[in-house]
Amino acid sequence: MLLPLAAAGFLGCGVYTFNPVGKSSIQAIAVQRFDNKTTEYELADRMTDLVIDAFLDDGTFKVVSAENADAALSGVLTRYDRKPFEYDENDVVQSYSVTLTFDVTLTDPRDNDAEIWRETMVQEGVYLVAGETEQDGQAKAVQRLIASIINRTTKSW
Repeated sequence: MLLPLAAAGFLGCGVYTFNPVGKSSIQAIAVQRFDNKTTEYELADRMTDLVIDAFLDDGTFKVVSAENADAALSGVLTRYDRKPFEYDENDVVQSYSVTLTFDVTLTDPRDNDAEIWRETMVQEGVYLVAGETEQDGQAKAVQRLIASIINRTTKSW
């Protein structure tokens, strides 16, 4: 009695994935070095490396050189803002907000770099004056940007 129930349960369970492979002709992606139009010089390079790592971790696409890619991702850091976010009752700043604005584009190198999508992505990272630094705020904003880029690229077909 248990064997047929176990077999039915096993056969009824399939592997489910959120990975949209098969819904897109994109199997391999190239991530070009992000450009930077701000004074935060190292941020765009760091962002590029983290996006590549995120694509590798995600596993939806192979990360390859531009000549072997089905799609190419590029980005430009267009704006960097740091401003007070929260004050205490004495008007002393308790936290700051770092806001990053990236123009991100995915193109098809097989079709004269035809645009697949383009989006301006804005993300914020808040850090506390006590115990955190501006780099902590940057890291929080960067992680949100990376998640947005990965989701927009892999999950929106």
